[in-house]
Amino acid sequence: MENFKINSLKESYLLSSKDTKKLNKRIIFHLKRAFDAIETEKGLEIPKNNENVISELNDYLSKKQISLLLDTEADHTLVNLYQEEMNFKEFSNKAKDIWNRDVNEEDFQKFCESLNENLVRTLYPLQLLAAYHLAFSQNACNFSVPGAGKTSVVYGAYSYLNSLDITHKQFVNKVLVIGPLSSFGPWENEFKDCFGRTPEVKRLSGGNLSSELRKRYFFSRDTAELTLISYQGIINQKKNLEFFLKNNDVMIVLDEAHKIKNTDGGSIAETILELAPLAKGRVILTGTPAPNGYRDLYNLFKFIWPNKELINYSLNQLDDMTENPRDPRIQLLIDDISPYFVRIKKKDLGLPDKVENPPIVVPMDSTQKLIYEILEQKTIKDLVDNDVGLVDEFKKAKIIRLMQAASNPYLLLKPIQEGISGVDYSPKTFDEELINTLINYERTNSIPPKFDVALKLIQDLIRRDEKVIVWAIYIDTVERFSDYLLENGIECKILYGKTKVESEGLDEAVETREKIIKEFHSDESEFKVIIANPFAVAESISLHKACHNAIYLERNFDGARYVQSKDRIHRYGLGMDTITNYYYLITENSIDEVIDERLIEKENLMIRVTENSDIPLFQILDEEIDKSDIKALIENYVRKNS
Repeated sequence: MENFKINSLKESYLLSSKDTKKLNKRIIFHLKRAFDAIETEKGLEIPKNNENVISELNDYLSKKQISLLLDTEADHTLVNLYQEEMNFKEFSNKAKDIWNRDVNEEDFQKFCESLNENLVRTLYPLQLLAAYHLAFSQNACNFSVPGAGKTSVVYGAYSYLNSLDITHKQFVNKVLVIGPLSSFGPWENEFKDCFGRTPEVKRLSGGNLSSELRKRYFFSRDTAELTLISYQGIINQKKNLEFFLKNNDVMIVLDEAHKIKNTDGGSIAETILELAPLAKGRVILTGTPAPNGYRDLYNLFKFIWPNKELINYSLNQLDDMTENPRDPRIQLLIDDISPYFVRIKKKDLGLPDKVENPPIVVPMDSTQKLIYEILEQKTIKDLVDNDVGLVDEFKKAKIIRLMQAASNPYLLLKPIQEGISGVDYSPKTFDEELINTLINYERTNSIPPKFDVALKLIQDLIRRDEKVIVWAIYIDTVERFSDYLLENGIECKILYGKTKVESEGLDEAVETREKIIKEFHSDESEFKVIIANPFAVAESISLHKACHNAIYLERNFDGARYVQSKDRIHRYGLGMDTITNYYYLITENSIDEVIDERLIEKENLMIRVTENSDIPLFQILDEEIDKSDIKALIENYVRKNS
């Protein structure tokens, strides 16, 4: 084994020997690339730009059969690093033990007593354990399913850490939530439910705050206990956030943490990872930690422990593991990261059973039937004539038009606008027969048959003094159905992309998402119906305390959003005697029948994946319309016409 010396300089280490040329070119190239080494007359200078550099250098050269002779400073640094590594290993084992129900009874009792004193909400057993795990770890991921109460877990841990002496190294007194605008209201409401007091809160996104006012806030000595900002909002606030984090004891929470899964240098991910070391506590919240594969985990765990290499695989290796579900490295990966995350599954929540009512089949009127059959015949022909295995934007556009014809033919008179870019499948591209039929449909002011059936169902529910959420995919359907209910004497409100989110500077008279949800929960509410779009509100809102009925006026092939929408009214906190009803309106002999079958398959697949895996992969469901959907649509058409 060759010997090389390490001498400590002011800002670098000098690697040298009697004959530095003994280092082969490949090793020198690696040292330059991985350690930013610079060749000098005396040897190789390696910058001290990483506190672990001496340890990493020693490990690398040892593998190359090169022994390092360290000077006193380098030796002392290495000893400290190895001791720190041993301490972190012991810490990791304890964190893992906690989630495996092996806790220090005395410490856990102190934690519970603190929560009893500072939290008015009682956490259920697994929530309590998750909060204790987070309080102990200070930095952790929570991958629990929607409706498991992840927000309460964070507030439970925060209440304990905030109760510590101000000189304690774990003490925190501020929470910074980075998340979608739709999450802001729930964070404020849950704070009040957990602590029994209205939070001192500052929203920094979704309103009219100028850059100067944002800067003034972050540099203030009197910042709020709870600060809320969107992922987009942090990009231009990096310097201000750095000051805020350096001068306060802050726990950063990334809610719906999909935005930092980008490993290709995305500006949001980059900003968050640069801010991470400045926080006293770091929390990841997402029910889908790896929607596109194990590579998604990389930034999540880099955020919670910026100075540790928790994932010992390259991105390419993680991609290989995603492609091969039986890769033995997968279990090793999960074992490596298991101390740093918790996951509560739906079966752990003890929810009452839900009622999946048989689909309500709605016949088309004669004009709608003609419109649908013209469009269906042309669409199926185009799908069959082209490669079924290829799902391009034009195929998606045709299928969306077919869904619109089955639900609300008025949609065919408008641009498609539903996530299809660069495709012109507007009314002007339709043939003359279809255009004339649509004109006739509009001239007669026809009511889509689904509207009438939904109205009768809603009237029946209201007579029983029940509330209901109606899910619709398309904006025109949401607005048109709202008008139809109002014309029939039923008060209702809309939750979709146009609904404003509460923010500073917004006129008090503006009807916001938060105001609508708050009133909906009130016994004195003037309306009992909300019409919602799953693209806008499938995540972050909870309606289970007020509403136990969901009507699906429209659905598409998107299994993930469909399941998320169902979770809005079937969550932890329901009494065991609560009956949650789902009603599905399906247009007879239409694509709706195929959508119903495919969504049942996708939901069952999602349940199997989420309930049987600690890190569920959802890349199988990441396409709104996939080739299996197209195949099922064609097969359904053949069955009907054979």
